[in-house]
Amino acid sequence: MRKKILHDDSNGLDYVLVEDYYLPMIDLPKETRPIGYWGMLRKEYLKNYKSGMYSYLLLTGKLDGYLADLNEQAQERYELIEIQIRSAEGVTEKLKVQNPMEWVRKCNNIMNRVQEIVLSELVYV
Repeated sequence: MRKKILHDDSNGLDYVLVEDYYLPMIDLPKETRPIGYWGMLRKEYLKNYKSGMYSYLLLTGKLDGYLADLNEQAQERYELIEIQIRSAEGVTEKLKVQNPMEWVRKCNNIMNRVQEIVLSELVYV
């Protein structure tokens, strides 16, 4: 009768007997932070254009943490740039009251420009 669980001192892993094979008992770390919008875009980019990096992160259990970190960093960068551009271009609450359609047009324009900046600096690299 074979042992149900074996321990390998050379690599420190435990193996469990499943039918005729010993399989490693690996527990991947659980990431509780959300991957978010920017993280999902980065994940798709990695899958399609950086498959080696994607495979490494996935197999080592670091993918979700990496994507959550990137998402937080990208969101902070987005908010900072948006505030700076709004201030530089005079898109204020006063403009919102005086000319709401102009305010919306300018805000949409700023949001699109900031998104392109964040995508090119952090997501698609």
